[in-house]
Amino acid sequence: MAKHADSESSFAGSSSGPSVAGSNTVPSVDPFTPTAPAPSIAILPASTSELVAAVAEGGGIVEALSDSTAGVVLADVVGPEAVERAVKGRPGIRWVQLPLAGVDQYDDLMRAHRNISWTSGKGAFRQPVGEFALTLTLALMRGIPVFARAGTWGPPQGTSLHNRHVVVVGAGGVGQEILRLLRAFTEHITVVRAHDHPGAGAERTVTDAGLDDVLKTADVVILAAAMTEGTRHLMDARRLARMKDHAFLINVARGPLVDTDALTQALAEGKLAGAALDVTDPQPLPDGHPLWSEPRALITPHTAETPEMVAPLLAGRVRDNVRRLAAGQPLDGLVDVDAGY
Repeated sequence: MAKHADSESSFAGSSSGPSVAGSNTVPSVDPFTPTAPAPSIAILPASTSELVAAVAEGGGIVEALSDSTAGVVLADVVGPEAVERAVKGRPGIRWVQLPLAGVDQYDDLMRAHRNISWTSGKGAFRQPVGEFALTLTLALMRGIPVFARAGTWGPPQGTSLHNRHVVVVGAGGVGQEILRLLRAFTEHITVVRAHDHPGAGAERTVTDAGLDDVLKTADVVILAAAMTEGTRHLMDARRLARMKDHAFLINVARGPLVDTDALTQALAEGKLAGAALDVTDPQPLPDGHPLWSEPRALITPHTAETPEMVAPLLAGRVRDNVRRLAAGQPLDGLVDVDAGY
């Protein structure tokens, strides 16, 4: 999903696009047969053709915000204040679809409106983000940042991912996809997650309490965890110091999972082989920041999933959830408000 600046425009009375004629009938083959009238869905801040079609295919009707609105779909990232204005005073709203997998910016809003079912893109965007995590890993290990900056022919360098020990922090949809892709290169994969239920295909699964120990043996650490108060600065100076000097750190989750100052110092002192960051703290990373000129760093502008990649995936999530809403079924990608993801 596009990472645009938060929109603070009011949604009150705004148009969400035309109603879709004939969209209130779910095909007879659909497993989610509605038991109530077609739900009225508002798409904010503006509708897109893909989302309008998704709502229609799910058996809903796209309409402007009103007292009859049952669900709100965010087509793009907007600030929590704007979403608050959209849902406040409209008790008929039972569901809000958020546009990203990470929902930390909406934490307070969701806690204030526990009567609403909040869903995110978690799991839906696993393929593009998992693919990019592998891309960054291979690029970093093969020395691409050095070669890309070089102005002359230099000595060969690079490290193979095959048979290396990889730690994946986070076992949600993205973490599972990363694990699946890594299996083509190595069986030595450790998953770190909140509970000790085995990660499918992992050689080892540990809880958060085991992170310190597994960092010592890792050749690659990939961060794919949700951003919560408990994961802020998960990789701080102490934990970075536990990693091997030849280890690589990859972050495709959220910037604040890594203490930027501590990472900058560790790279400058040669205490890590390299770091690839698709997300940073602060974000965007300011011009002139030392990481831009750090030869061991590879920085990309939060582009693991582009709008073109995400649009059909978000539309699929919306279509399925409109069907589920109409049928009174559990929603897909439901956010655990207390856990923060």
